Amino acid sequence: MPSDEDAELNFSQALQRLEALLAQLESGEVELEEAMGLFEQGSALAERCREMLANAEQRLEELADAAKPDLPKAARGLHYLLASPFRYGHTVASRFRRPNERPGIFYASEAERTAIAETAYWRLKFVSRSPGFVPGNRTSEHLSFSVPVSLTRLTDTTRPPLVADRQRWLDPDDYSACQDLAAQVREAGGQGIRAASVRDPDGMNLALLDPACFAKSEPDYGRGWHLRHEAGRLTAIAAFPHDEVLTFSPEQFGLA
Repeated sequence: MPSDEDAELNFSQALQRLEALLAQLESGEVELEEAMGLFEQGSALAERCREMLANAEQRLEELADAAKPDLPKAARGLHYLLASPFRYGHTVASRFRRPNERPGIFYASEAERTAIAETAYWRLKFVSRSPGFVPGNRTSEHLSFSVPVSLTRLTDTTRPPLVADRQRWLDPDDYSACQDLAAQVREAGGQGIRAASVRDPDGMNLALLDPACFAKSEPDYGRGWHLRHEAGRLTAIAAFPHDEVLTFSPEQFGLA
């Protein structure tokens, strides 16, 4: 426990006091018994500083949350990676969401490779829409994650009767049919939509509309991936000890 005097210090004063104690200890000019007392005092001050920092961080989080759109009730208590997509309604539309539509949608892939292909598409699309922009040679680090879901009300576009309109769900640029479908699913109380990936011919994606469909509140972390632009392509390299390498070009996504 800090002394009564130390307990009254603010963070700046406590830090200065801690630095002074450390200087005394490092000087080598104090006896063992005194050094032990200084060490205990310093430990208590360090804990006091950590508590003040934690309180400040909590307050900042509360202030930040107050400025953000409300989370749907079912998303509260979920890890931020799972909850955040439901908080926002972006101004730019996505395949199953109209502009500014809330709550948002959690997009996921059934396979890691498909998720990376989807990521590669959007990165290469950004570059293709930025004339004169040349991506640097830096490698960006990414971490895949997974989470089990339990969907009792799933709309599957790969099964009858919706599979008959397969091309409507797979249009690479026109999302209007998918957005209309998502609106109908929402109105009917559906939890999600399963659809083939446009970017990975062998992959499947999920558009999760209801945060209650997550079977766990925390994600399971998977592999690390290194992504970098090389000669107009995007290369994804699985982190050690794996040796999987995926390469994507603008041509395969119709961006050339």
